[in-house]
Amino acid sequence: MELKTNPEVEPVFSRYPDSVRDKMLNLRRLVLESAEELNLPSLEETLKWGEPSYLAKKGSTLRMDWKEKSPDQYAIYFKCTSKLVPTFRFIFDDSFDYEGNRAVVFRLDEEIPEAELKQCIKVALTYHQVKHLQTLGL
Repeated sequence: MELKTNPEVEPVFSRYPDSVRDKMLNLRRLVLESAEELNLPSLEETLKWGEPSYLAKKGSTLRMDWKEKSPDQYAIYFKCTSKLVPTFRFIFDDSFDYEGNRAVVFRLDEEIPEAELKQCIKVALTYHQVKHLQTLGL
């Protein structure tokens, strides 16, 4: 897989507080691993609204961030008008905390359910191929 990385992304990760940086880099790892497992030909890593974002040719944009106003949590964001988060809520229910139809939210002091999150990431990276399926293929 070809990873096209905007050089402005790395400084964003480096600016996160130490307690947050490893969590954010772990989310990044899960996105990259998911893209590799899907055998995507390419993935673009860039910034959208100043947040690390990932775009695949037939997917929906993923973003991730930690915000000072909610210092004990961080999140991965999905397009709020898509069926992604409502479907994740239906399939995974209590596995995650959600913010409306736009995010899966994690507390800094919790372990994230990686297998389930990777399924969510994979569906987002292939969204335009699976959006017609009742539960997006999950």
